[in-house]
Amino acid sequence: MHRITLSLISIFLLTFFISCKPEETRIPIIIDADTANEVDDLYALVRAILEPSFDLRGITSAQWHTSPIASDSTVRESQVLNEDIIRLMNRQDIPLPLGANMPIESGSKPAISPASNFIIEQAKQQSPDNPLRLVILGSCTNVASAILQDPTIIPNIQVHYLGIWHDAATNHYNKKEFNSGNDTLAVEVLFNTPDLDLIIMSATASQALVFEKKTVDAHLKGKSELGDYLVARWDSFDRFWTEEDKEKKRWIMWDVAIIESLINPAWSSKSEFLTPPENTPRLVQVHTKLDAKAMEVDFWKSLDMYSQIAD
Repeated sequence: MHRITLSLISIFLLTFFISCKPEETRIPIIIDADTANEVDDLYALVRAILEPSFDLRGITSAQWHTSPIASDSTVRESQVLNEDIIRLMNRQDIPLPLGANMPIESGSKPAISPASNFIIEQAKQQSPDNPLRLVILGSCTNVASAILQDPTIIPNIQVHYLGIWHDAATNHYNKKEFNSGNDTLAVEVLFNTPDLDLIIMSATASQALVFEKKTVDAHLKGKSELGDYLVARWDSFDRFWTEEDKEKKRWIMWDVAIIESLINPAWSSKSEFLTPPENTPRLVQVHTKLDAKAMEVDFWKSLDMYSQIAD
């Protein structure tokens, strides 16, 4: 009983530390995550929850229906893992609106859900001077739907999208990428919305951030209930898309990269590029190169601090 009480006190102190930064200096953010699709989503969410510079308004669940291991309710699977994370971190104060389970049906018809409604509600509380950052870790369904439902939110949002292969030298966009493929029409909504502030963390750039399993075990295994949960996710997830590294000694942390780029923009270079030729001609920003080492060091510094307090 004494140990349980101390753990609860420690987690309370950690939560207080995260939330004590002045409200006006914190970044208003919603993370839209297809959490059950992969491993890196969970690590990215934990890092975001621990970041004191974030005013994390909520975590919305996203669908990933094109996966060969997809069920008929992928969004619900993502929702369950999101609930696990906030329970383990004792952060039930973070809203978890459920997203749409299928893609949008056309470029003018949204897939309305609690998630898209929540995004609209939160965006209307912001302004062009301090926009709501919408960070998309998977399909674009929920964010595109919010834009289609209520275009008046466009000046109040900044979209950070993880997806698409991009060649900076030729400005060639390859949309045949997993996140993009889970809602191709929603991707077109993001590109075709003229005044939307769109920043793309390309798969090309984010693939540089790779974690070693031995490092993950050293920092997380046996250190906390959350740490063991993250390790177990890595161990149990079937990496069906490759025959390489069957022992799963390494993992690309695509989603961690976009979170870390928001924490410290200096760790990732980005430039302006014209949209693909099939889309509305306009400029968008695309990340081209990141400091993977700085990002990994920061990630483990944050997780180590959590483990020490939560133990």
